[in-house]
Amino acid sequence: MTTAPAIRKVFQGIADRRQMYRMFDRHAGRVHRRADDATVLYAGEWFEIGEAEHDYMFAVEPPLWIRGSMFALRQFLTGSVTSVFFALRIDDAIRYFHGYCDLSDDVSVERMRLAIIERESRPVQAMTREERLEHIWSSTAELYRGYADYRWPHASRGRRTVHFFGGKLGSVPKLLEAMTDEEIAAKLPVHLRYLPDVAAA
Repeated sequence: MTTAPAIRKVFQGIADRRQMYRMFDRHAGRVHRRADDATVLYAGEWFEIGEAEHDYMFAVEPPLWIRGSMFALRQFLTGSVTSVFFALRIDDAIRYFHGYCDLSDDVSVERMRLAIIERESRPVQAMTREERLEHIWSSTAELYRGYADYRWPHASRGRRTVHFFGGKLGSVPKLLEAMTDEEIAAKLPVHLRYLPDVAAA
């Protein structure tokens, strides 16, 4: 039995068109890109976009399907994973989202729709540690992020890294998941730096 991929918010705020396109393939630089199954990397990722970006994507090509306020792109990213766009009413406002759903799972789209509504309906603005790390990964330029290669210990290879200024050493990579709270705060924009943790909200 396979486990459904975790549904996760990967960017805080509303992505503009440039940011949206960057996040469509956040894992492009991974090791073994052409040999691995990237379903688990992409399926479940979502972020907010603007109305103009939502409408633009609807006009790019005929959708694979339209279901109420949702539509899917017919061009699959990997395996059975494709982009699904949502227009959702949250707190009396229509907001727009992009998510990667694995269409081999009949309930993946509805699961993501409900997860987005639940996450964005919280009365207090807050972030989990994972959301902080995902935002850092999404907003870091490709020159300053990467994947642990053969130079890393075997157990770390293939894991995501981000670069820090290391003084005389120059730019030094560190595993994304191993960042301290202080390092995370330093990488986040000021308006996100001091948000409470979701668990404490």
